[in-house]
Amino acid sequence: MLQYTIRRVLLAIPVIFGILLVTFILARSVKGDPCKAILGEKATQEVCERFIREHGLDKPKLVQFGIYMKDIARGDFGESIRFSRPVTTILIERLPTTIELSVTALVLAVLFGIPLGVISAVKRNSIVDVITMIWANIGVSMPVYWLGLMLAYTFALLLKDTPFWLPPAGRLSAGLVAVPFFEVWNWNVTEGTALYGILDFISHMFVFNSLITGDWEVLKDAVQHLILPAVALSTIPLAIIARMTRSSMLEVLRQDYIRTARAKGLQENFVILRHAFRNALLPITTIIGLQVGILFSGAVLTETIFSFAGVGRMLFEAITARDYPIVQAFTVVIAMIYVFINLLVDLSYVFIDPRIRLD
Repeated sequence: MLQYTIRRVLLAIPVIFGILLVTFILARSVKGDPCKAILGEKATQEVCERFIREHGLDKPKLVQFGIYMKDIARGDFGESIRFSRPVTTILIERLPTTIELSVTALVLAVLFGIPLGVISAVKRNSIVDVITMIWANIGVSMPVYWLGLMLAYTFALLLKDTPFWLPPAGRLSAGLVAVPFFEVWNWNVTEGTALYGILDFISHMFVFNSLITGDWEVLKDAVQHLILPAVALSTIPLAIIARMTRSSMLEVLRQDYIRTARAKGLQENFVILRHAFRNALLPITTIIGLQVGILFSGAVLTETIFSFAGVGRMLFEAITARDYPIVQAFTVVIAMIYVFINLLVDLSYVFIDPRIRLD
């Protein structure tokens, strides 16, 4: 177990380094002048030269990468060119929003995708199976931006005078404020410290923050604003999980030990859940881990459509403005989260399939 864990952690190191290198190169390969993009087309040559010199963009690319790696090692992502604020501060404000949205979408995808896949496999070639797979194929093929616009149009406009109305944009309605839980509880935390950063990061997850502080009005409003983007973002992962669950279950249900279990007179539900589903869980777990990347990449479009102030929307704006520190930091953090989730998936194999411990 320990050797397996160490091996997986060591394999993640070159992956993270490769992500840092590729992100650095791609961020500087985007055509356009960062000075003109941020200061405007009327910026003079002298102003642009001073701007580039102040932000270290006049140095050779190799030197810039060396400085970038040194700062990353210290946990410093630099300062935003556009906002003149530390990128770490912007991350603390924006990343919790994307995590909250992505986790909600993943929970929806798992809660609905796995049962639909199991039912479809058990009732193979039935009308339920056909409808489920048709829906799954449509879900995989449906663009997130189109679905997001249709959901916003339907629930915000067509159903505006009904109890099913849902807000089409934002995180909270105007006038509502999610007071951080450590301020509600009168914790004496010094601003600028690491502890303050961690607590502030957690408090920007509005649903969780309002839940633990008992602010039910903010909780209700935050959930209402979260529903449409979460549903739009979860559609593709839900369809993929349903298809993979069905495929994995069908393969297991053909095995001899399943026929033996049924021949012994075990209840069908026990056979399906205890014998079949448990042995089909390995590929399902793998595909769930892979959906994290889809969720974070889909969040760029989803957050832009629903004006959801998260990493995805900020990343889109930073790319447009050639704000290299934000593009690099946000891309690297998202990629590292993806690597970390897949590392957890790899480690979960040990508990799902005990045979892996013997390898």
